[in-house]
Amino acid sequence: QVQLVESGGASVQPGDSLTLSCVGSGFTFSNFPLGWYRQALGKQRALVALIQSTGATTVAHSLEDRVTISRDNAQSTVYLQMNNLKPEDTATYYCTNFRGNWGQGTNVTVSS
Repeated sequence: QVQLVESGGASVQPGDSLTLSCVGSGFTFSNFPLGWYRQALGKQRALVALIQSTGATTVAHSLEDRVTISRDNAQSTVYLQMNNLKPEDTATYYCTNFRGNWGQGTNVTVSS
């Protein structure tokens, strides 16, 4: 069955950097677009970034200067690098293959 497993979430301080990972299995990873969403407490899940099978990327406009998405098809892994983290980045981060499959989420907390 399809699985997406996120990791890398942590409690960090403002200004820190963090890289999240999501390993996919049960589908042909390289053929699918992949995305990262986040959901803060009491808010709707929102797109952070996505990467096409071609490698083309889209990042939410408000995060363009701090976020990079990448993929390693050989490792069936998609990454989300976040720099200069802010308290408003606190959320649960999910990855998806845009086929109705989601991971369980990984928590990021940014606090001084």
